Amino acid sequence: MCGRYALALRPSEVRHELESSQMPCDDAPADGAVKQSHNFAPGYYGLVYRADVPDRGAGDTDNKVGESADMHEVIKEIEAQKSFRHPKIGYKLQAMKWGLIPFWTKRTPDYGSVMRTINCRDDSLIENRGMWTTMKRQKRCVVVCQGFYEWLKKNGGKEKIPHFVKRKDGQLMCFAGLWDCVKFEDSDEKLFTYSIITTNSNKHLSFLHDRMPVILDNGSEEMRKWLDPARTEWTIDLQSLLKPYGGELECYPVSRDVGKVGNDSPSFVIPINSSENKSNIANFFGNQKKSAKREHAGVREQERKDESTRYIARPKREGSGKTLSDSETAGETRNDSGAVKQGVKRELSDSGSPSAPSIHADKASKVSPNKGPLQSPSKSIRTTRNVSGNAKQTDQSPSKGPNGTRKITAFFRK
Repeated sequence: MCGRYALALRPSEVRHELESSQMPCDDAPADGAVKQSHNFAPGYYGLVYRADVPDRGAGDTDNKVGESADMHEVIKEIEAQKSFRHPKIGYKLQAMKWGLIPFWTKRTPDYGSVMRTINCRDDSLIENRGMWTTMKRQKRCVVVCQGFYEWLKKNGGKEKIPHFVKRKDGQLMCFAGLWDCVKFEDSDEKLFTYSIITTNSNKHLSFLHDRMPVILDNGSEEMRKWLDPARTEWTIDLQSLLKPYGGELECYPVSRDVGKVGNDSPSFVIPINSSENKSNIANFFGNQKKSAKREHAGVREQERKDESTRYIARPKREGSGKTLSDSETAGETRNDSGAVKQGVKRELSDSGSPSAPSIHADKASKVSPNKGPLQSPSKSIRTTRNVSGNAKQTDQSPSKGPNGTRKITAFFRK
């Protein structure tokens, strides 16, 4: 199938390409007479290269457009002219509308009917019957372009990725085609239309679609044979020309904007190249790193929020307006930076209120090799309370009992 192609060349440029390949071109439309587009769609007027024969095609019998009630009679009459030869074969470029309308059509067809004839299957030309019989014998042409588009279907057809196909050598792409000329009942003007012949896809494009246009090399013997107006009988030799292309083609994904008819941009034939892919990959991993940093920052922020909530609605110290934190009620204190001071705890004095922090023996007891543990002269006795409420002395005193304990009744007398 071929439903869209690229034709951004002027007629003068196409003429030059044909003549460079030893294909004569006696006439061509003026520049500007044919729409130049990187997104050429059905209904547009494109460039067609054909033998310079009458509008009825090769042969000297008029098609009697609009006069014959039976097209089979017309075909039979044309077949009788197999021996006709042009004394001089000429070729020309002509502007025609994409979407073939047979010469016997009396009224302008609707859009759906025209869309059914933008392509012609090669296998529909094998037998000498059907609407294509007259055209395949007398009205063969070549449709020139730079390449064509095809859509790769994924996810069951829900996603369509456009691909552009062109010759690897960058030369002009020539499709085998058929043309016709019609004049409607309510018009005095002739309308020239064309169709592109398609065949099975080659092995390089089979992943994309099962059909592809029949491509002829510009200036090749096959192209000359296809356009020869002297061949007015459909033969196996002509049918054999309609085969998958054996040359080298390039196929690559392009912008999805080409999917909308009316859009036109030179970027449509530019591949989504590797540098863009590398940039996308770099951006992907860069975004992953940024996401990880944001996630880490979010965790740290949450930790800070959790830490700040620990100091909300705490009981106040007796005699001050300050509140106690969880660490302080558990016997811990923190420095200015918020770190826990190890070995420091709050103790209850004899009055039951938190006393000054005491230093644990493993941190505060520094052993002197000569004098033993160092002690503060002003605080020789420390008192703590165990779970039962009994007071325990950490140092011996002459006023206490022999085991350094105090009776519980002495505590309640205070």
